[in-house]
Amino acid sequence: MPGEDAVAKDSPDRSAVRTLLRLWPYVRPVRGRLATAAVVAIVASCLSLVIPLVLKWMVDGPVAAGDPGGVWLGALYLLLLGIAEAVLFGYRRWLVARPLAGVEARMRADLFRRLQRLPIAFHDRWASGQLLSRGTTDLMLLRMFLAFPLTFLLVNGVTILAGYVLLLGQDWTLGLVLLTPVAPLVILCSMFETKYSVVARRAQDQVGDLTTVVEESVLGIRIVKGFGRHRSQALAFRELADRLRGTELVKARLLAGIWAFITVIPELAIGAALVLGTVQVADGDLSAGTLVAFLSTALALRWPVESIGFLLAMSQEAATATERYFEVMDEAEETRGPESGAVSATGAAASEGVRFENVTFRYPDAPEGTPPVLDGIDLHIRPGETLALVGGTGSGKTTLTALVPRLHEATGGRILLDGEDIARMERERLRALVSVAFEEPTLFSASVGENVLMGVGAGAGEPELRRALGVAQAEGFVTALPEGAATQVGEQGLSLSGGQRQRLALARAVVGRPRFLVLDDPLSALDVHTEALVEAALREVLRGTTALVVAHRPSTVMLADRVALLSEGRIAAVGTHHELLRSNAEYAWLMSGEGNEER
Repeated sequence: MPGEDAVAKDSPDRSAVRTLLRLWPYVRPVRGRLATAAVVAIVASCLSLVIPLVLKWMVDGPVAAGDPGGVWLGALYLLLLGIAEAVLFGYRRWLVARPLAGVEARMRADLFRRLQRLPIAFHDRWASGQLLSRGTTDLMLLRMFLAFPLTFLLVNGVTILAGYVLLLGQDWTLGLVLLTPVAPLVILCSMFETKYSVVARRAQDQVGDLTTVVEESVLGIRIVKGFGRHRSQALAFRELADRLRGTELVKARLLAGIWAFITVIPELAIGAALVLGTVQVADGDLSAGTLVAFLSTALALRWPVESIGFLLAMSQEAATATERYFEVMDEAEETRGPESGAVSATGAAASEGVRFENVTFRYPDAPEGTPPVLDGIDLHIRPGETLALVGGTGSGKTTLTALVPRLHEATGGRILLDGEDIARMERERLRALVSVAFEEPTLFSASVGENVLMGVGAGAGEPELRRALGVAQAEGFVTALPEGAATQVGEQGLSLSGGQRQRLALARAVVGRPRFLVLDDPLSALDVHTEALVEAALREVLRGTTALVVAHRPSTVMLADRVALLSEGRIAAVGTHHELLRSNAEYAWLMSGEGNEER
């Protein structure tokens, strides 16, 4: 993910208009209502320009002639014009509310869908707060832009143009006086856009950073409290909040500056026109009604002109939000592979187990020249066999297991499941064949049963759930929960103990009777008595599947038929537990008490 400084530096080079045009596919389905709303707003805004003409008629007609009836009639016209303007603006708001809420909902759904399909490497690089801010704050800014600035940049432009036509028609000399601010205002607005776009991007990135700190502090509240780190977290939050506050103040100063210039310069022009018009009225070259109409028209144009500043500011923020949104949407999804059922030349008819052929892996963001995490892995897990994977910290065990369900893509070599190259398989089909239980169990804010049944397709029910809970020795504590398997476990399952979460994760892995099973140290959080019970039940499950089990303890290794020792990204030895204990010093050390402590 690009750093804040790099993003801010690049922001002036991008075109806000070109960036905002990327919203067109989302806006196109509602373009009819948005166009209707714009026309309604233009009509409503132009009605305000009719009021000066009514005033001119009143001053030069009924007022000059002393006709009270004509004055009351003019007042009625003004009231009707005001009511019509208010009704039209209200109708415009009604027209855009529902469709724009739909646009925001579609964009949020697409973002969530894309996040689900992006590779693990992407999620490793991006802070969750940055992603959350894109799905909340940024999309809110885009909805506000589509609802207001997008329409009123057009509406105000048309209103200003129509107003100046009326001004020039009433008196061209006074009209030219009011045209003098145009050139300096265009220059100022261009300078404002350039500076504001940089600050707007910086502010929105800082919102993402602040969101990350808040999220991490809430999710890690046990660590924060347990180690008494609330002050350091508060300081980190305050530092980011102060940085964001400073950026927001810079935005406010820029907006205040452009607002002041946009207000003062036209006011000076109106003042000059008032003096010149008064002289012309005194000389008899201009009627009082025309001067009143001229000044009323000029005052009616004040809001369209003065609003340009904050409309441009909102547009720049929307352009930045669009840019941030599509930074995620432009990321390449996980490759899908060929159509389901396509197989390699070796075929998939025969049961051949799992085979690693010269597999190499290097993380995409690893510095150039660094050695690969895995280098030339050759390994064969026979059909129905359980292979334990043993190695020291950093040897690449977890990375190797992540390659089987293609959570990461191998950068070299290939992995075969029953003779079929997994790179040529549909991910959906691959992950239906391979089930995984991670060392750090993740549970969702759902019921116990829903969490477990995530590991199996639609149609699974109570029998499958009970069997899986039995294998994981989780049936006892689940039954004791207030609502049994229907009990909501809460965010990340933190209402449960570590061992309970790990047993539910194991139940999720075995519930679908997977053909291939990958377990990353699945029993690390269990006490010795529960571990023995789980191992006994798991041994029955492993008889019917081909399994790769990351193991750190001899008790877990004993579940396996053979053991592979992974050392510095390579397979150093393969054999039974007892064979490696006798023949390999590194393996013997890892299985000893010292080796376990080093883990």
